[in-house]
Amino acid sequence: MATARKRQVSLADTKYYHCISRCVRRAFLCGEDHFTGHSYEHRRGWVEDKLLELTKVFCIDVCAYAVMSNHTHLVLYVDDKKVNRLNDKAIVIRWHKLCKGTLLTQKYVQGEKLSKAELIFFNQTVKQYRECLSSISWFMRLLNEDIARKANKEDNCTGRFWEGRFKSQALLDEAALAACMAYVDLNPIRAKMANSLEESDHTSVQKRLTSATEGKQPKQLLRFAGMSRQIMPKGLPFELKSYLELVELTGGIIREDKHGHIDNSGLSLLERLNISPENWLKLTTQFTRVFHGAVGRASSHESYCENLNRKRRTNMSNCEKLFG
Repeated sequence: MATARKRQVSLADTKYYHCISRCVRRAFLCGEDHFTGHSYEHRRGWVEDKLLELTKVFCIDVCAYAVMSNHTHLVLYVDDKKVNRLNDKAIVIRWHKLCKGTLLTQKYVQGEKLSKAELIFFNQTVKQYRECLSSISWFMRLLNEDIARKANKEDNCTGRFWEGRFKSQALLDEAALAACMAYVDLNPIRAKMANSLEESDHTSVQKRLTSATEGKQPKQLLRFAGMSRQIMPKGLPFELKSYLELVELTGGIIREDKHGHIDNSGLSLLERLNISPENWLKLTTQFTRVFHGAVGRASSHESYCENLNRKRRTNMSNCEKLFG
């Protein structure tokens, strides 16, 4: 039986989550359907554009993404501090970019005065909107619904386009986060859809590399903030250069279709994360096969399971084996 979403998300333990959505039809989400000869490659742009558009409204940032032929991978960061800082008007304006809202919220943004009774209902509505704007479930719902409607219209049919639920994994520490991001960024290379990171269309790593050539980081993605420190700005706790070099080196090994190894030139980030090169290769090629729930070191699992009141700790043996 699937685990309820509220029993998978614990923002007290981690704000990073890996989400996967799969298409239910034989016809591809994107790419070319070899059975019919019809190309759906343009749908990659649909997914990427909608994904980056939603980050402007939700208090959720994208760390990594890859749009594949029949599924999508996302690594998301929930910025609950940001959503709590926003005032009521900002919350309502953001929500109206997604949905029509209610008569009361429409009156409020138009500057009309609300009665005491109306204010009670308005405050309850704003509280719900605030929760939704930092909800992974709502983020994925609006992303997938938009793509499903467009695909159904194009295919001139009705019915489900995606599986009933997206899969979600909590990434409990830096090691799990780095491994999952690399796994997502390397998806096209593992699937032999691309020969290099630069050719990996509709992925976060391609977008980061394009910006890096200009000495910048893409505004649409959560930026790399460098190594963890006492006063840590918002951002990924790695050096951008170290991450890109390690992922590029890993992609070269995966692409060769033979057993390879990571030499000393790629060890700086792995040493800090305390992951052996052999385990890194396994993590970046088999992440979703090895882990089916929260991912992280044993110490990270203890707090996560306690906060969610979960007795069973999944993935423990593989976490201990691969993360040390």
